[in-house]
Amino acid sequence: MRFCIVLFLAVIQSNAQEVLDTLDNPRYFEDQFYVGLSYNFILNHPEGSNQRNLSYGLQGGIIKDIPLNKAGTKAIGIGAGLALNSYYSNLVADVLNDDIIYSINDDITRSKLETHLLEFPLEFRWRNSTADEYKFWRIYGGIKAAYILGARSKYDLGDISEGFKNTDLTKFQYGLTLSFGYNTFNLHAYYALTELFNGNASVNGEVLQYRPLRIGLIFYIL
Repeated sequence: MRFCIVLFLAVIQSNAQEVLDTLDNPRYFEDQFYVGLSYNFILNHPEGSNQRNLSYGLQGGIIKDIPLNKAGTKAIGIGAGLALNSYYSNLVADVLNDDIIYSINDDITRSKLETHLLEFPLEFRWRNSTADEYKFWRIYGGIKAAYILGARSKYDLGDISEGFKNTDLTKFQYGLTLSFGYNTFNLHAYYALTELFNGNASVNGEVLQYRPLRIGLIFYIL
């Protein structure tokens, strides 16, 4: 019982201190939801392979803002979110005797690799905002780590359509990020530092070394 009373008093004191800090300290927090849409480029194609159709990416999540200076113009952002990325090309994945095999087929109607990820962005943030100004310029750069929750390969060839869970991908991914813009609309880029495949996948004797580059728009919502 005595412990509960002490804990209760400590919580009250902490909350009171937060109120005083808010009154005395003009720092503010840009905690934000984010939603992004991108075009996904595939770098390091094997010989004979090329990108097709509209390879797209969707992302969304929340970022906790930690100011680094009193004015609030510099901060660290730590977040978590979900993403879906699709990659279309003439590279076809199929299953033969429980093994995943890859081939290049220019006659394919559609061939897609789709990934679902849990993402953890870490950003260094600069902006010329104030506690009362919600429209401002920003430059956010950093690194994003991600874990592939699941991946699926699918292809359509005439009347034939096949799809299956693809386990040849590198589960833990990370890369560099950069966002630049004004107010809600911002350009966003992600360059992967890890390869999409885990080294077990190859086509025509060449190891697949796909490396994604995603460029698009990201929207920050307070």
